Amino acid sequence: MLRGARFRDDKDFSGCSIFGMMDVRGRRFTGEPVIAAIANMKERSNGLGGGFAAYGIYPQYADLYCFQMMYDDQAAKEDTEEYLKGFFSMEGAEVIPTRQAEGVEDPPLLWRYFLQPRESAACEVEDSDDFVVQAVMHINARVDGAFVFSSGKNMGVFKGVGYPEDIGRFFRLEEYEGYIWVAHGRFPTNTQGWWGGAHPFNILDWSVVHNGEISSYGINLRYLEMFGYICTLHTDTEVIAYAVDLLVRRHGLSVEDMARVLAAPLWTDIDRMPPREKELHTALRQTYGSLLLNGPFSIIISNNSQMIGLTDRIRLRPLVAGSNGGFRYISSEEAPMHLVDDTLEETWMPQGGEPIVAGLEEISVEAEAEGGKVLSIHGADTA
Repeated sequence: MLRGARFRDDKDFSGCSIFGMMDVRGRRFTGEPVIAAIANMKERSNGLGGGFAAYGIYPQYADLYCFQMMYDDQAAKEDTEEYLKGFFSMEGAEVIPTRQAEGVEDPPLLWRYFLQPRESAACEVEDSDDFVVQAVMHINARVDGAFVFSSGKNMGVFKGVGYPEDIGRFFRLEEYEGYIWVAHGRFPTNTQGWWGGAHPFNILDWSVVHNGEISSYGINLRYLEMFGYICTLHTDTEVIAYAVDLLVRRHGLSVEDMARVLAAPLWTDIDRMPPREKELHTALRQTYGSLLLNGPFSIIISNNSQMIGLTDRIRLRPLVAGSNGGFRYISSEEAPMHLVDDTLEETWMPQGGEPIVAGLEEISVEAEAEGGKVLSIHGADTA
């Protein structure tokens, strides 16, 4: 009898890879070290999805929303542009630059638009961010063959079907410079590998990469729909991005309280807390119980000023962090951090449900002057 048949170990077990790198001084660096870092964890993915989010990459359009679009065909592009021109002032429109890359096949039409909501169109919505969220939901749900996969300011998501290092080369990310980069290598378990389903998931400036499985997807989705979010991708990670936007941007919770909602302690643990702490956790559980993320997960959440790492409350998925000078790292494994920074000394593992928060310091004139600085890669061949 074959060993695999006897012991039933013929299944290829693996897990997604996540990596984040930030310069808290606001100094920008290319995507090259991040591509090298995520490639170092290639065995954690299977070529059915990879992606990146980068912040600070469009300084010439820093005050404009950037919609990065996937289209199935020209008709979808025309329908979307007609909609956008009715509600936004379009300051720029162009094909997203790409190159042929091994392992990347049949990409959709990829375009980006730099937009400002028209006052006449947005007058019924108090907040321009809310207006943009409504526009994203409309396009993704109602324009056949069109998908907004990135919608923030001075940032962009780049993702598709392939290993992440191939996706990075496909999108020519070594030509971009940003001060926050996050990356994902996908090993899909419950949904198909397709361009829109790759990570990161994004809404406005929020981006999420995820390793794990959210079994509470159904109740999370139904709760978010009450606040106008439309989940069209049928994948668990999508609800995390929308939940973070709802909790932090719309409801004004701190990052720590957001973590207490998504990775809430057990009720038995809450009962043993000091009175004031018990009161806070009880209120959050009673108010936002439908946003509790059940199942194993480790995630990196990013926006224009922060990079946040979080695991489920009992750490069923790995997450490590590192710091060296102005650089902060979050990763599924420690090795990629040492690969891109061979002087890295400080590393640690966060407690389950405890957020790791790297925040952008005030950007100095000197940092702006050094905006083109590129971090060198030690011992890595990214060719």
